[in-house]
Amino acid sequence: MAGIIFSIIAGASMSIQGVMNTRLSDKIGIYESNAFVQGTAFLLSLIAVWIMGKGSFKGIAEVNKFYLLGGVLGIIITVTVMLGIGKLSPTVAISIILISQLFVAALIDAFGLMGSEKVAFTWNKYIGMALMIGGVLLFKWKS
Repeated sequence: MAGIIFSIIAGASMSIQGVMNTRLSDKIGIYESNAFVQGTAFLLSLIAVWIMGKGSFKGIAEVNKFYLLGGVLGIIITVTVMLGIGKLSPTVAISIILISQLFVAALIDAFGLMGSEKVAFTWNKYIGMALMIGGVLLFKWKS
């Protein structure tokens, strides 16, 4: 149940943050907005490590170097979410983002990428993906 609650919070937060970041970028610029957002997240992360951290950065040398690029994706995610919401409505942009997330997650599961356990992408999952894409098309359809 905790996983479901955390996922709901993450999804809601991403949608709200995407709109907030887009509105901020309207006033100060897209890369300036990104720097502010990422900088704020960095400072809060340092505080969280200081207060609640139980791990150690010593193990970072043992991590697959590919996984260290996760931080690089931060700028890509933040900027492309702002650009998507700026060009589309928040509903359509976030819907497309969710479909893209689901598709890539399905590929990671299907091929067992990055140390994930293989999970089959069955016919009912294809139908679910098609329904989501159909939903976005309905949102975009001008009557």
